[in-house]
Amino acid sequence: MRIKFLLLLFGLTYWVQLGLAQQKKVVFIILDGIPAQDLERVHTPNLDQIASQGGYARAYTGGEAGGFSESPTISAVGYNTLLTGTWAHKHQVWGNGIESPNYQYWTIFRYLREARPDAKLAIFSTWQDNRTKLLGENLPQANYLRLNQSLDGLELDTLRYPHDAQSDYIHQIDQKVAEEAATYLATHGPDLTWVYLQYTDDMGHKFGRGPAMDAAIQKADAQVGLIWQAIQQRQQKGEDWQLWVTTDHGRKEPDGKDHGGQSEAEREIWISTNAKDLNARFHSGQAAMVDVLPSMIRFFNLVVPEHQERELDGVPLTGPLSLSNLTLVGKGKNQLLTWTPGPQSETLSVYWSPTDHFGEGGSDEYFFLGEVPSDAKQYALPPDLGKKDFFKVLVVGKYNSANTWKVSGKQ
Repeated sequence: MRIKFLLLLFGLTYWVQLGLAQQKKVVFIILDGIPAQDLERVHTPNLDQIASQGGYARAYTGGEAGGFSESPTISAVGYNTLLTGTWAHKHQVWGNGIESPNYQYWTIFRYLREARPDAKLAIFSTWQDNRTKLLGENLPQANYLRLNQSLDGLELDTLRYPHDAQSDYIHQIDQKVAEEAATYLATHGPDLTWVYLQYTDDMGHKFGRGPAMDAAIQKADAQVGLIWQAIQQRQQKGEDWQLWVTTDHGRKEPDGKDHGGQSEAEREIWISTNAKDLNARFHSGQAAMVDVLPSMIRFFNLVVPEHQERELDGVPLTGPLSLSNLTLVGKGKNQLLTWTPGPQSETLSVYWSPTDHFGEGGSDEYFFLGEVPSDAKQYALPPDLGKKDFFKVLVVGKYNSANTWKVSGKQ
């Protein structure tokens, strides 16, 4: 009897430990408006340490320059691109006013909440609109999404944080946000956390490239360090934490002050992460802002309904891929799909749909076009299809799918 009891106790202990080891937690941090070349020039020990456990790479935002998915390199546009894994033509955030987001394109917060109602969700932000407008907390359009913890709106408290011309109050708010995030992470271990820090963008707009921006980047790195330290404490409890740190846009050359356009410098961003099993897309420098959400979904092992998955514009930056960089080239009857194949040859299936009812809350019917070896790297569309003013194309592989649109005048 005693042996059976000990075996049972050992078994329960094993499964409890295994369960703890499998607890997956994600934190993503957006440091506003830091060009990659400036970040790489400045001493950032915390971001470097994070990257040493995973990787660092340059990436891009802004959609397809000159194409149907072109998206302004503006802050809120970038945030929502990361949150939804889609470009602005889908999520419909075109500026910092955030007038009419399309909540049909779910954020990572909603994906996790719908899949796991008991998940702990948190946001710590130097801008209240991130929670109230982009996440849409408690809005019917976002299915009354509720967070377990939030700290934001300090920019509205002019008594504690009187506004000054040098934006020092924003640095003070950033510091409070980072400290509170670190404390909550260490003590409560939420499943998904977004931290947003603004001061670097203010310094970029005021001073451009130079000592003030460099100092702001170092301050941001120290704040990231507080959060990274809290994560490391939680990791010692047997939890599996994934951290993504990125920026929302670059800045115009030559002075590094403004942004919003489609120049290479404005489109260029960067990603630092402790994520394991980073794939060739990450290391090639072709990663995009839209790729962060699929990466988090893969880490959480979330099963995304097919009608939503085929609308995502990004692909995971970890693990195997079937294809990436799906593009429609050519005109009229002569249009080709091109892509970058994954490392393993496989058969891809190609579909098309004549409608975009998904964005209106409906559904789209997809029609099978054919199959093609992934290493063919291209597929010729039927001539009659190329004549149409609008259609969506979906290419499905073993590990991921990718989509592109034909929009008359944009292709």
